[in-house]
Amino acid sequence: MTDAVVIGAGPAGLMAAEMLANAGYGVVVVDHKPSLGRKLLMAGKSGLNLTRDEAFDDFLGNYAEAAQWLRPILAAFSNQDVPRWAEALGQEVFTGTSRRVFPKTMKASPLLRAWLRRLSGLGVVFRTGQRWVGWRDGGLVFQTAAGESVETPRATVLALGGASWPRLGSDGAWFDLLAARGAELTPLRAANMGFAVDWSPHMAGHFGQPIKNCLLIAGERRVRGEFVLSAKGLEGSGIYALSRDLAEGAVLSLDLQPDLDLETLAGRLSRPRGKASLSNHLRKSLKFDVARIALLQEFARPLPNDPHLLARWVKNLIVPLTGPRPLAEAISSAGGIMRSGLDDHLMLKELPGVFAAGEMLDWQAPTGGYLITACLATGRWAGLGAVDWLGR
Repeated sequence: MTDAVVIGAGPAGLMAAEMLANAGYGVVVVDHKPSLGRKLLMAGKSGLNLTRDEAFDDFLGNYAEAAQWLRPILAAFSNQDVPRWAEALGQEVFTGTSRRVFPKTMKASPLLRAWLRRLSGLGVVFRTGQRWVGWRDGGLVFQTAAGESVETPRATVLALGGASWPRLGSDGAWFDLLAARGAELTPLRAANMGFAVDWSPHMAGHFGQPIKNCLLIAGERRVRGEFVLSAKGLEGSGIYALSRDLAEGAVLSLDLQPDLDLETLAGRLSRPRGKASLSNHLRKSLKFDVARIALLQEFARPLPNDPHLLARWVKNLIVPLTGPRPLAEAISSAGGIMRSGLDDHLMLKELPGVFAAGEMLDWQAPTGGYLITACLATGRWAGLGAVDWLGR
């Protein structure tokens, strides 16, 4: 009988495994993909944003209604603890101008390699290419290339992720397995996702272009950031930050020149333009790039010559969205195991000895370091809960 099996080799699962191994227990980490930490590696392709350097209460507020029950978990491994943890793995970090914290290498692979070396040194065993398919006679059943294998651990930590990016391993297949065992669940849904736009043909040449330094507004929420024009619609951190509001029906409007007030903007647009086209006038007077001008023309055509009317469009461009992109394309997912179905150690009430962590739990947060920090913190908490269970 194995002391503990951790299913899922992302940040939550690896952190749970470390807590168990540090306590002297034998740990097996199982993942159905052929390599470990695939989603973490993908997240690090554009710079691994580990956490955010801000006051704890401000940080906690980004978890919305889950903030209350996550408070003790995040307080025990907070946004201030994450940089120290990374540096203990030999990964120096820095804080960017947006208060986001990154490894100096900007990549996930050096951190992941160092972490796996440390876990291996603690005796953690890794098994890949094994898909968990449920329980039988009290044991965990795994499908492997060689057939079925069964593990009968004294404690289990589930860290299988949500249902976003299924090609990287988080496919949500665990949902029905837990539902059949009576776990309290809420349906999985997209979070931090892009939104579809029914573009006209003239926009095709601008797909892939970023719109930077923009103020995005959805209802009462205002976010200063950037997004990307894609063939499917709008994507990027600015959109993800408003995704919950937009999914609930809020209208998206853009301030394409947030550094200038309406009157100053109108004054610049009132300058003589001679024989220059209106597009060239926007480029020269407002420093607009081609993609920003195309976006303005897409939703305000024909552009008015009156500088005050045009300034109003620039400051309040309504973008008609046709709906959120599918869950499989989302950065993360919401829903999953409800807090009411867990004890204070993140053990499932219906499944004694089975703990859960990471995106399997019903919480959501914006991108910007909040996702990884909560995965690490809940993995740590569940791992320590399993240590307590084994001790008892």
